[in-house]
Amino acid sequence: MSWIFGGGSKPPQGSNNAPQQQNAQNQGQGAKSSKTTIPTDSGYSFDSEALERAAKAAKELEHSKYAKEAFELTKQQEVTNQLSNQANIKQYELQIEQMKGEQIRVQEDERRKTLLEEARMKKAREEYQDQLARQRHQDQLATKARAEEDSLRRQEESIQRQEALRRQTVEYEQDLRYKNDMKLLEARLRGEAQVERENRDVRLEQVKAKAVEDRATWQESLRTSGDLVAKAYHALFADWTRTVRTVAQVGLLAGSIYGVKYGLGVGFRAAEARIGKPSLVRQTSRLNAVDLVKSPVLTARRFVSKPSDALKGIILKPELEARLREVAIATRHTKKNNGYYRNLLMCGPPGTGKTMFVKSLALHSGMDYAIMTGGDVAPMGKEGVTAVHKVFDWASTSRRGVLLFVDEADAFLRKRSQERISEDMRATLNAFLYRTGEQSQKFMLVLASNQPEQLDWAINDRVDEIVEFDLPDLAERERLVAHYYEKYVLQPSMDKRNKITVDPSIDHTAKCREIAAKTAGLSGREISKIAVAWQAAAYASETGVIDANLLDEKVALSVAAHAKKVQWAMHTLPLESAPDASAGSKRDYLSPSVPTS
Repeated sequence: MSWIFGGGSKPPQGSNNAPQQQNAQNQGQGAKSSKTTIPTDSGYSFDSEALERAAKAAKELEHSKYAKEAFELTKQQEVTNQLSNQANIKQYELQIEQMKGEQIRVQEDERRKTLLEEARMKKAREEYQDQLARQRHQDQLATKARAEEDSLRRQEESIQRQEALRRQTVEYEQDLRYKNDMKLLEARLRGEAQVERENRDVRLEQVKAKAVEDRATWQESLRTSGDLVAKAYHALFADWTRTVRTVAQVGLLAGSIYGVKYGLGVGFRAAEARIGKPSLVRQTSRLNAVDLVKSPVLTARRFVSKPSDALKGIILKPELEARLREVAIATRHTKKNNGYYRNLLMCGPPGTGKTMFVKSLALHSGMDYAIMTGGDVAPMGKEGVTAVHKVFDWASTSRRGVLLFVDEADAFLRKRSQERISEDMRATLNAFLYRTGEQSQKFMLVLASNQPEQLDWAINDRVDEIVEFDLPDLAERERLVAHYYEKYVLQPSMDKRNKITVDPSIDHTAKCREIAAKTAGLSGREISKIAVAWQAAAYASETGVIDANLLDEKVALSVAAHAKKVQWAMHTLPLESAPDASAGSKRDYLSPSVPTS
């Protein structure tokens, strides 16, 4: 019905023309009439003519035949408007619910952010409190340390004051005692002087009487001595035969005394040189009194034993075995033909058979061997020079010749240009160089060293041949494992007195080949220790059975121990080889198959 009140809507269709004409008239009249308006700034305007038109239209509508249809149409429009308004209300309520959900989400986000911020602030506060607690603890420790230092300082000061007081007291007591002693001495001297002054006459008489008596005694003694000498001279030279006999007897007695004295000394030194053993010699095959008393059977067996193969029981590379065999044959023929021995230098890692070959070489060539180590020379200090001369004097007295083996030669034969060598070691080295300056027919010098680059140049000049012992390869390790497996496992298992039993399911050849492949980088000595470990484990077990698991376990332990040793050596080798590092003389004795750090 908005058209009734002057709205913008048109009147409903089907109405008569009279109202429309009346409407036009009213509009024409409305243009002439005055208008009442409300100011536009109020946001609302009222038109009185529209109300008049509405009233007039209502009257006309009541008399119109379409009044009922218009009323129904108006009701439907109102219902439509109400439904539209309800839909708008529902949409508005939905928007309100959405706004409430959004507000709740925003509130949850704000609450979550608030909780995170509170947690962060709580954490920061706890960290700050922990930092404060640590700072307080550090301050307490520092305060306690300062208090302890102050207490110690006060105690030290108190002790120093007490010591000063005690020292002053002692000095005061000593001063008083000294003054007292001086006063006593002065009183005694004054008393003695007083007594001496009072007894001066008596003492003079006593001194005179004693002087007269002593003079008479000396005169009588001189007269008696002169008479005796005169009688002896008269008796001696009156008969020249007796004189000559007496002089001869005195000379013979003196000669006998000095002859026995020096003869015994020479005899003892000769016996010591031939039968005894110098202090530097650790082990020797030469006959001496100590070994003869300890083991006479072994000593006698040396004389009846025949020369054996120089490489018996020694497993090396074929080319090294061939070279060592040539050295053994040359040494043996040199001994037979009384020629000059050639000095050797054997270098290589420990446990590769250097000492075993030296002993076997001495027995093969018919010589005596003597083993000394360089580490025994340094502790002797100034006595080292004498000890070195004794060794070479002892070697020169041997009829069979001596193979002198110096193990760890770099311990005292190192370069003299190094500042860390002492004067005693320098003198000992000079004595060694003096005794080895020329080729000898009495002894053969064999040096062994793990670091030959540290030897003095003069020592290298005295070496005629260098033999290098390397770590065993796979083929040599197979032979070594088989050899020691038979020696320490199979042979004891065949002895009924031993409780060792070998698992029959073990393929010995294949197992030895497998163990040799696992022990890359190990020396012959380390492989022999593995075999000894197998035997010891069998003795320690209740059953005494050696199976494959036991063999593998001991091999794994030995390989791990070797790897640890290599790791240690890698840390210490550069320090030991520092003087010659620029010359590239560091030797690679470590196995490339073992991982190092």
